[in-house]
Amino acid sequence: MAQYWLFKSEPDVFSIHDLQQAKGKRTSWEGIRNYQARNFLRDTAQVGDGVLFYHSNADPLAIVGTATIVKPGYPDHFAWESDHKYFDPASTPDNPVWFMVDIRLTNIFSQPVTRESLQSEPDCSQMLLLKKGSRLSIQPVTETEWRA
Repeated sequence: MAQYWLFKSEPDVFSIHDLQQAKGKRTSWEGIRNYQARNFLRDTAQVGDGVLFYHSNADPLAIVGTATIVKPGYPDHFAWESDHKYFDPASTPDNPVWFMVDIRLTNIFSQPVTRESLQSEPDCSQMLLLKKGSRLSIQPVTETEWRA
């Protein structure tokens, strides 16, 4: 049974258009450095799960398209590269701390779904994204929220 997720990305770091330009419209979703988000990627996210691609730190804040998980959680090898921005000396190949998944672009929305419009949608009123203080970059989404 498919699950659904919201992945946040700042568009000046990696936008949905960057995903569109990536080879095979596919990328690894690396650099997650929050334990709860890591656990979602490592333990729960599966091939075929749907992803809402959310532009954070943008104007407007919005879901701009969808993607699909095409490779389940695996160690984030960038954590082992001392010259990489995601390096973490606590993570090793024998004892990886951080994980990532691969996603493939499904759809870019012609009209982004803004945070403001989500707030006014009854089926989305309980979205984790809309909760005060919610800052997770990987968040579960219910099937009802996905369909809305």
